[in-house]
Amino acid sequence: MSNKLLTGIAIALLAAAGAGCNKTDNANANANANANSTVASNTTRPGPDGSEITTTVDANGVKTETRVFHNNPRVARVVVTTRDAKRTTTVYAPSGEARELNKNEPEDVLEATGTAIADAVGFVAEKTVEGAKTIADKTVEGTRTVGEKTAAGAKTVTEKTVHGAKKTGTAIKKAVTP
Repeated sequence: MSNKLLTGIAIALLAAAGAGCNKTDNANANANANANSTVASNTTRPGPDGSEITTTVDANGVKTETRVFHNNPRVARVVVTTRDAKRTTTVYAPSGEARELNKNEPEDVLEATGTAIADAVGFVAEKTVEGAKTIADKTVEGTRTVGEKTAAGAKTVTEKTVHGAKKTGTAIKKAVTP
């Protein structure tokens, strides 16, 4: 046989094998894309206290419910994650601080008020913080006043001591000089 004929047969065999592999790869890619798009889901609904609740379920079946508070000074968001029938709840303050909610809390954080949630995790109300600042400011102001009065009193004592010393010096001079 000639080399040209053998080369032609080899090229035809390689082309047929390549086309078969390409069809298999495309079928696998399409199956993976369909599986991922049907398992994951995302929904959003309004919640109490002017909040918004978003629920997502990933491809592994992990459910995450995020409640975002738009006008609460103590709670920014609550994230409830359910994985393998275990539920964890994390509460975030506007400052970004995160705290786990105690598991034996009876209230459903997706329906409870922001104030009840903040109280449950121990986020302090802003008024208490402002009160502490006011007390600190007044303490500093009082300390300054005491310091100023002490300085003024010391100055008065010094002036009177100098005046008394001058009088004593004059009296001694008169007694010594006839």
